[in-house]
Amino acid sequence: MTEIEALAAKINEHLSSFVQKATIALDELTLEVAPENLLQACLILRDHPALKFEIMLDIAGVDYLDYGVSEWVTRKATASGFERAVDNSHKHRVEAWDKPRFAVVYHLLSVTHNHRVRLRVFVTGEPPLIPSIIDIWASANWYEREAYDLFGIVFSGHPDLRRILTDYGFIGHPFRKDFPLSGDVEVRYDATLQRVVYEPVEIKPRILVPKVIRAADQEISGEANV
Repeated sequence: MTEIEALAAKINEHLSSFVQKATIALDELTLEVAPENLLQACLILRDHPALKFEIMLDIAGVDYLDYGVSEWVTRKATASGFERAVDNSHKHRVEAWDKPRFAVVYHLLSVTHNHRVRLRVFVTGEPPLIPSIIDIWASANWYEREAYDLFGIVFSGHPDLRRILTDYGFIGHPFRKDFPLSGDVEVRYDATLQRVVYEPVEIKPRILVPKVIRAADQEISGEANV
């Protein structure tokens, strides 16, 4: 049994009633937990002597819109150059997806046992709603604000949930897959009004880089169950 498999077995021993799925991929352990079980699972991961994940390193939102869809077929592409003549008028589904669109991912570190684990929680609704873990790890404060700002994920119980990266009055959430790459508005200084004004963006969307899913990408998504 490898070290990461031993960690998975240890976590399963203490959190079997909370973990929906445990996945090992690229020597990393990912646990899927339901939103209603998040706080209890986090408390056990932090406080149980056999686990002791004292540090919450990072929180990231994920948008799985069109996950598993490859816009261009590039299997025939060679080192001689990119196959630009490929018909990209139809989307090709490489991997099936039947889970919610949004997820929140937590990266935890145990200094005591020198272990790392990833928690993934799928959230539903509009806006997506999930409990805040700020009372368990204070370091979650700004990370939750970032996920709220960029993905529109609401963390219930957060004491000061407001935007942290975008400007005051910003509309939308720029890391959502359906957010325009050029944005919805552009900013300029109006000499007549002597102030900054917001106007609808005039740039026409033009995407030159295709979305490609390769075998390595599917491996990273983690489908080797334990």
